[in-house]
Amino acid sequence: MSRRAAPRPIGEALGALNERLEPASTLGSVQRLWASVVGEAIARGARPVGERDGVLQIACDDAVWASELELMGPSLVSSLNAAIGRDVVRAVRVRADGAKGPRRDR
Repeated sequence: MSRRAAPRPIGEALGALNERLEPASTLGSVQRLWASVVGEAIARGARPVGERDGVLQIACDDAVWASELELMGPSLVSSLNAAIGRDVVRAVRVRADGAKGPRRDR
């Protein structure tokens, strides 16, 4: 009777499970890598919400973030494609969601 290999750390097992459960889509790949590619500060204020034909839609908490990410567009595309390992993102489209609360009149 042969002895089984030592148990794997739980982090390895869960990482492998997570990869199998992740949607096999460009958006799923971008969402998984988003914070590591753009950094925590940007990830807190902006998130990838859709993708169609290689155009990634990004929702931002405010217009300032949206403007910044529009300017960073080509750099974001390059960084995301490098992290994914293939050229699947060809452009970004950014929108500002803003606060969803009631408007204050002046």
